[in-house]
Amino acid sequence: MSRVVLASGNRGKLKEMQQVLADTGFELLLQTDFDIVDAEETGLSFVENALIKARHASRETGLPALADDSGLSVDALGGQPGIYSARYSGEGATDAKNNAKLLEALESCDDRRATFVCVLAYVRYAEDPLPLICQGLWRGEILRAARGENGFGYDPLFYIAELDSTSAQLSPEVKNRNSHRGRALRAFVEQWHSSISS
Repeated sequence: MSRVVLASGNRGKLKEMQQVLADTGFELLLQTDFDIVDAEETGLSFVENALIKARHASRETGLPALADDSGLSVDALGGQPGIYSARYSGEGATDAKNNAKLLEALESCDDRRATFVCVLAYVRYAEDPLPLICQGLWRGEILRAARGENGFGYDPLFYIAELDSTSAQLSPEVKNRNSHRGRALRAFVEQWHSSISS
């Protein structure tokens, strides 16, 4: 097993990722297990922020690192909230405040198309010039009122027509199969296997 630090302190995310990455031979460890504070996300894109986080975790531990940066991109809002999804409503942002701000921003808008985005970055060492970068996209639309009790963030507002459900109405298994993070993780596993067999 190769020890790899996950640039996160989220145990739920760790468990979810570990399930998909089981056959890579990775032993994922949280950066908080090493008392590492979060990197300052100064990038202007999901890719830049994922790389900043991965390089920071690798530099602090001396281990390979995996990071993800994810969020919601709404067409009618020019891609907002984008990389600021978790702090969309400003200082002291909560899921409820972020969702309220999003509904207000789209109040008079008929175009409700949106995409959940996840970018994964993997570095073998902090200054790795050839990181593995994968992305997963999950297309849907924003409802006018929340539905469902599962998930977090914008899940209760994010409706997927082909599943006739919001993300918050899906079981964890169905969500992982379809979600942006699930897609990015599967792409990463594929790239990882290609990189070690070439």
